[in-house]
Amino acid sequence: MVEENFLDRVFRKGRSQNGWLDEPVSDEQLKQVYELMKWCPTSVNCSPARIVFVRSEAGKAKLKDALSPGNIEKTMTAPVLAVVGYETRFYEELPRLFPHNPAVRAWFEGEAKIGFAETTAFRNGTLQGGYLIAAARAVGLDCGPMSGFDNAKVDATVFSGTSIKSNFICGLGRGDPSRLFARSPRLSFEEVCKVI
Repeated sequence: MVEENFLDRVFRKGRSQNGWLDEPVSDEQLKQVYELMKWCPTSVNCSPARIVFVRSEAGKAKLKDALSPGNIEKTMTAPVLAVVGYETRFYEELPRLFPHNPAVRAWFEGEAKIGFAETTAFRNGTLQGGYLIAAARAVGLDCGPMSGFDNAKVDATVFSGTSIKSNFICGLGRGDPSRLFARSPRLSFEEVCKVI
């Protein structure tokens, strides 16, 4: 049985943070987050997520111009920013990541399959971004995920010269509870789900 406190921390009471306490996040904590998230499933184990952890003030300053005005303060004050991207050429790693089917790389490689590869990379990279949030909460960190930014500017700053594209940015650290909004409602099971 999973402990109720764990379920609260990861799901029921986990909140999107709007402000941060001045407490550092260590490299060891970041590694711990990745070591948990990497085990979660992706299509044919494609694992397209690529993450740049930005801790330095200089690194954050380079991202500032790409942010929507409402996201600047909470982004600049986060102890660490995780720029979560997805590798569009993920299939190059498939011989190693999915060794029991050497032909799987051909499913995604080539001009005619660019759209399929891009959709697969984005979908599975997004899944891995969700796993990152759950893993961070599981190890006691708070998260502030956001998508209010100019992807092209972020890509030019963080992923320049690669085939990686940005998906979202997630602040990591200890959230300031005084900066939280009141909890917004959620849809009920009956409104969202159907069992057939």
